[in-house]
Amino acid sequence: MAQEKMPDGTDAPLEFLPVVENKDCSEKPGGWGRPTNSYPYIWYGNNDEDNWDPDYCKPWYHKTAQIDNFRVNTALTGDGLISINGSITSATEVTANGVTLTSRKSFDILHPTKENHRLRHVCLEGPESAVYVRGRLTGNNVIELPDYWRGLVDPESITVSLTQIGSSQDLIVDKIEWGSKVVVRSGSASNIDCYYLIHGERKDGEKLIVEYQGLTSDDYPGDNSEYAHNK
Repeated sequence: MAQEKMPDGTDAPLEFLPVVENKDCSEKPGGWGRPTNSYPYIWYGNNDEDNWDPDYCKPWYHKTAQIDNFRVNTALTGDGLISINGSITSATEVTANGVTLTSRKSFDILHPTKENHRLRHVCLEGPESAVYVRGRLTGNNVIELPDYWRGLVDPESITVSLTQIGSSQDLIVDKIEWGSKVVVRSGSASNIDCYYLIHGERKDGEKLIVEYQGLTSDDYPGDNSEYAHNK
C-alpha cells in the first residue's frame, strides 16, 4: 500500500487523518496534540507535527499510559510528581532534588563554604531503626529526653555515651527513668561537664530483619514498605 501524501506533497503521518469535509475529532491512539486520560498501551510510532495540516483535527496524545517495562537510555526528566507504588531499582544511582540514592545512600549538595565545590556525605547504617539525640550537660546531672521518645522509642534499647570535658570526672549513667530522662553521676563528686550521645530503637512498626534468604529485596520476609531497598 502506497504511503498517503499530505496536501503539500509530503508523506502523511502513519496515523488516521480525518478529512476536512468530515472532521472527526474523537479520541485516537498516539499523537502530539490533546491529552487523553485512558490507559491504552503506548503507540509504537511517531507523528511529524511540522507537517500536520492545520485543517485536520488536532490529534490525541497520552496524558496517562501504561507499559510493562520501560527503559531510558539517557535521562528521564520532568517538572511534576513521580508517584510509585512499588520500588525503584538502579545499578548505579537515582537522583531526586539533589539527593542521590545508591547502595551506600549518599547525599550530594553544593558546598556551603567553598566556591565551585560540592559536598557529599554517606548515611550511617546499622541493624536497627534507630534515633538519637546529642548535646552538652553542664552543671546538672539530668538529661531530659524529647517528649516524643515515650511513644517512639523502646526504653529498654536506650544507650548513652558520655564524653567528659576539661577534666576526668568518673562519669556514670546512674539510671534511665521511664525512658524520658537519663541521670548521670560523677564517681569523683566533680562538677559535671560533658557531651552526650543517646541512641534508641524505634518501637513503632516491625523490627528490621537484618539477614534473610533470597536473591532480591522482594524476598524480604517482613514489610517491604517500611524500608528503602535495592535489588
